[in-house]
Amino acid sequence: MGIGATSRMTETFDAIILGAGGAGLMCAAIAGQRGRRVLVIDHANAPGKKILISGGGRCNFTNLGTAPDRYISMNPHFVKSALGRYGAQDFLALVERYGIAWHEKTLGQLFCDGSARQIVDMLLSECDRGEVELRVAAPISDVAHGDGQYRVTHGGRVAQAPALVIATGGPSIPKMGASGFAYDLARQFGLKVVEPRPALVPLTLSGEEALFRDLAGVSAPVVARCGKASFAEAALFTHRGLSGPAILQVSSYWYPGQPIGIDFLPRAPEDWLIAAKRERPRATVQQLLAAQLPDRLAGALAERLALTGGLADQKDRALVEAGQRLSDWRFVPNGSEGFAKAEVTVGGIDTAGLSSKTMEARKVPGLYAIGEAVDVTGWLGGYNFQWAWASGWAAGQAL
Repeated sequence: MGIGATSRMTETFDAIILGAGGAGLMCAAIAGQRGRRVLVIDHANAPGKKILISGGGRCNFTNLGTAPDRYISMNPHFVKSALGRYGAQDFLALVERYGIAWHEKTLGQLFCDGSARQIVDMLLSECDRGEVELRVAAPISDVAHGDGQYRVTHGGRVAQAPALVIATGGPSIPKMGASGFAYDLARQFGLKVVEPRPALVPLTLSGEEALFRDLAGVSAPVVARCGKASFAEAALFTHRGLSGPAILQVSSYWYPGQPIGIDFLPRAPEDWLIAAKRERPRATVQQLLAAQLPDRLAGALAERLALTGGLADQKDRALVEAGQRLSDWRFVPNGSEGFAKAEVTVGGIDTAGLSSKTMEARKVPGLYAIGEAVDVTGWLGGYNFQWAWASGWAAGQAL
């Protein structure tokens, strides 16, 4: 095929964005409204699929407590520029401009009153304002670069542009079509990738700790710790191990072999069992625990503490040790439930190779990476969406 024939078949744009998720749509809308001719390509049959299933279908679209220290990255300073220029209040203003009713659930988490579909429709409307062209059900078969142009072959068509944005996310939730495509593409262009691992994911237990499987379905408010990270939320016992918000949070900080510490009675004073021994000498440890925890959990903990009889029968030292164990009960997970159950990914395209202001690759002009594809992972509770909006906005302003 001659050069002339190829050029006639190749469509030209100012920017091509790979991925029609939160970050990609935000970036496209901003760039389109700035007068850029933008094409968004996604292999899925509809845009915003991950948005639609988030927050139980109501989309936890941001968090009022958004701050750089609530993100995990090899470079913890990388997020500051984008989050500083496009914050939670900026996205909330957009939501309110569209008349989308919302509510704050807990800990600054904002949800739609209605449906996550409203957020997707809002982003698509913003893209329409920018005359963005969206192509779904268009698998990408090749990405090449030459003569200052990125050429993307997709669904039997070829498009080219001087700017290419990687917004295809990470490998979490593969049933939604997620994959490591972003990392393969980054490596193709010489960018480094921080080893990805599942984050915001349930942890699994084995051996002696597997006895806690009898508690499947039981939850309690706790403080969960891993290393220096600590979260006061609910923990849930499952037939495979541990889940619930507190566990999902610490899972992002957990590495194989590390223990997880759980404080089952975070409000109890240090020597509460000694005080209880004076006030209720005939009470058992199980009875005291059952007054503060679900019965099945109280029974399981008391059984493992092995303090039989009433408090009066126990030595003070044994009660102090029991109190210490209850405030820092150690579990050593044997793994996690993997990318299949992970909400997001820790790791990704190394931020060292990107501009924190524009998201452009430092050594590859015109190549950008945003959203979950990048080595930036937020806490549970709307932080990852806020990163999608902020990084998408930053790149959209630069295209």
